[in-house]
This record gives sequence, C-alpha cells and structure tokens, in this order.
Amino acid sequence: MQLVVGRIGRPHGVRGEVTVEVRTDDPDVRFSPGTALATDPAAAGPLTVEGARWHKGILLLALAGVNDRDAAEELRGTLLVIDAADVPRSADPDEFHDHELIGLAVVTTAGERIGEVADVLHHGQDLLVVRRPDQGEAYVPFVKALVPEVDLDRGVLVVDAPPGLFDLGETE
Repeated sequence: MQLVVGRIGRPHGVRGEVTVEVRTDDPDVRFSPGTALATDPAAAGPLTVEGARWHKGILLLALAGVNDRDAAEELRGTLLVIDAADVPRSADPDEFHDHELIGLAVVTTAGERIGEVADVLHHGQDLLVVRRPDQGEAYVPFVKALVPEVDLDRGVLVVDAPPGLFDLGETE
C-alpha cells in the first residue's frame, strides 16, 4: 500500500525548486537530502531530494534533475509516496496509523463478526468506517469506550457497541 507524504505544488524561483504540500508528521525525515521518493504517477519518479528548506512555512525541495522552472512546473500535482511497510509501528500501544486499521476485522465483545474497517475519517472526532456485508456502512467513533481493543497482529478490532450503533434501520 502506498502512503502519500506530500504533493508537489507550484515552482519556486527559476532554479527548479518546488513547493510541497506536506502530508506527513515527520517532514524532516521524509524529505531529507538523499531521500528517493516514489511518485504517483509513477512515470514522474522516483525523485531524489537534493535539498530541503522551509520558506515562510512552506517546504521547498530541490530535486535531482529538476534544474529550471519549466521542469518544476511539469511536476505540479505529482504525489510523493512511500510504501506503508516502511512506516514503523508507534511505540504507544494506543496510537495507530490509518493504514494499520484499514482492513481489520471488526468484531463485538462477544466475538460476533460485524464487518471490516474500510476507512478512517478525521473530522474533529476520529471515525472508523465499518463496511458491513449487505448492510452498508456504519460509523464508529474511535474512542477507547467503544473500541476497547485493537490487535494488529491478529487483524482484529473489538467494538463494544451500544444498542443501535449497528442495527439502525433494521426491523425487529
């Protein structure tokens, strides 16, 4: 699975630097000089960082082979990606990356399979999108009271669902 760590924006200056919309929590590591980054579309890369600097809160990158404004302009909109396998697990047992949660089986505290995590939304409150076979999607707030256990090794996420969370719209 590919994770987006940045998106190339407009050129900066005439020597080929590009602005980057940062989408990682560790830009100093991800965009350090010498780092090779895969791209989407793949034909645009890989791109090797020659230099990185911050200017007025915007990350500027100098990339190998990109020596003028025209070459920088051709990269506009290109996504910079890394392989999810290259992202280490957090040392905090209650902290997870979205890609670690997507695809986990969702079960109740009684062991009944509900579905699987299809997405993680971040809208003030983190929400798990649980895809349920033949029953659409349900949204589960990602809080300890409702999700007491996440076992990445077993591929399971346990939900302690209050009445109505998964059976809304069902008739009895």
